[in-house]
Amino acid sequence: MKDREYKKIQTADGLNVVVSPMPYMTSVSLGVWIGVGGRYESKEKSGISHLIEHMLFKGTEKRSARVLKEAIEGIGGSLNGFTADEVTCYMVKVPYNYVDLGIEILSDMVLNAKMDEQDLAKEKLVVCEEIKMYRDQPQEYVFELLGGLMWPNDPLGRPLTGTIKTVQSFKRADLTGFRDDNYVPKNMSIVAAGKVDPDVVFRYASENFKRGGKKPAKFKTPEMKQKSARSKFHDGETSQSHIAMGFYADGREMKNRYALKLMSVILGGNMSSRLFEELREKYGLCYDIASTYKRHHDVGEFIVHAGVDNKKLLRSVVAVLDELKKLKDLGVTNDELLRAKEFMKGQFLLALESTSSRMMWFGDRLMVDDRIPDVSELLKLIDDVTAEDIKRVAENTFKSRMTNFAVVGKVSEKEKKNVKAELERL
Repeated sequence: MKDREYKKIQTADGLNVVVSPMPYMTSVSLGVWIGVGGRYESKEKSGISHLIEHMLFKGTEKRSARVLKEAIEGIGGSLNGFTADEVTCYMVKVPYNYVDLGIEILSDMVLNAKMDEQDLAKEKLVVCEEIKMYRDQPQEYVFELLGGLMWPNDPLGRPLTGTIKTVQSFKRADLTGFRDDNYVPKNMSIVAAGKVDPDVVFRYASENFKRGGKKPAKFKTPEMKQKSARSKFHDGETSQSHIAMGFYADGREMKNRYALKLMSVILGGNMSSRLFEELREKYGLCYDIASTYKRHHDVGEFIVHAGVDNKKLLRSVVAVLDELKKLKDLGVTNDELLRAKEFMKGQFLLALESTSSRMMWFGDRLMVDDRIPDVSELLKLIDDVTAEDIKRVAENTFKSRMTNFAVVGKVSEKEKKNVKAELERL
C-alpha cells in the first residue's frame, strides 16, 4: 500500500506498529500479533500456543476475566483471538472514541496475563472439550486427517489444539516459559485500522510494550514430495461422506502464487466455479463443495473438500478428478479467467473497506511475509496471470503420486479399493 494509506514505525525494542487511518469509519480494529503458532511447537508441546491464547482471556493482575469482557462489550465492542500455524492474534473492535481503552485492554492481556493455576485447570478441561467437539464434526475432522497425510512428522500435520494428552500434561511453568520466550517486542506487531490518530497508537505502543528478549528461531521447512498417493478412511456414523483431497502447491514465486489463487477461484471458489456447477448444479452430488489454496511462509497446499451422499462417494471422487484432469489437459478459457480475476480483485477491495478485515490483512502480510505490499502491486499481479500460467501450475500440482485423500463416513472395503484406484489416474 502507498504511504498515505498506512503509517508504520518500529520501536526501540523492535516492535512493529502499523496504523491505517480510515477517518470516514466509526470503528477501530486493533490487533496484537505474535509470530508464534503451531509450527513452532515440538510434538510434546503440541497445542501450547492455543492454550496460552485461551489463558490470556482468563484475567490479568488487575482485571478478572469478567472485567476484561465487560470493558469491551460494555461499549458495544468485541474481543477475540485466534491461533494459527505461524501466528497468534488478539484483537478488539471498538467505537473510535474508545480506542484508548481498546489498546489498554489488549496490552494488559498480552503483557500481564495472570495464568492462575485454578483457571488453568479449568481451561484445560475446556480445550479438551474443544478437541472432542472437532472430532465429532466430520466436516472439521477430515481436515485433521488430511493434514496428517500431507505433513507426517511435522507440526503442520498436527491439530492446533494439540491432543488431550498434551493439553493435560501442561503445567503453568510450561505456559509462562513459552509465552516469555515468544511474546517479545521483536516477535510482535500492533496493527490498527479505522478512525484513529496514528500518533496515539505509536505513543502507547512505545511506552507500554517494553520487554527484552530475542526473536525465536524459525521453523523447519517440510518436504513437499511423496512416492505414491496416500489415503485415510475414517468410519463414522454420518449421513454424508466428508472428503478432503490435498496437493502440495509451491507458491514461493509470486507469479505461481497468484496463478494458484486464480485456479482455486475457477475450480471451486464461488457459486459459478467448475466444481459447484458440475457436482452440485448438474449432478446433485453435494450441497457444499469448494477448493482453497492455503499458503504458509514457505510451503503451500491446494485442497478440495465436500460433503457428499454416502452412496455417491465414488461417483463424486471421479467427478472431482475429472475436473482436475480437465484443468491439466485443457487449461481455462479466457472468459472464465477474466471473471476469476474480477472476482478476486473485487473480493479483496471490498474486504479492505472493513476495519477488521483491513487490520487482519495488514497483520497477516506483515507477520508472514515481513512486508505489506502495495494494493496496486497486487492488482497487477492478478491481472498479469495468463491462461498458460494456470495450466502450468495445474500440471505441477495435480499429480497422482502427490495426491492425498481423506474421508469420514461409511465406506465399504470394495469402495475404498475403487477410490484408491481412481486416485492413481491423475
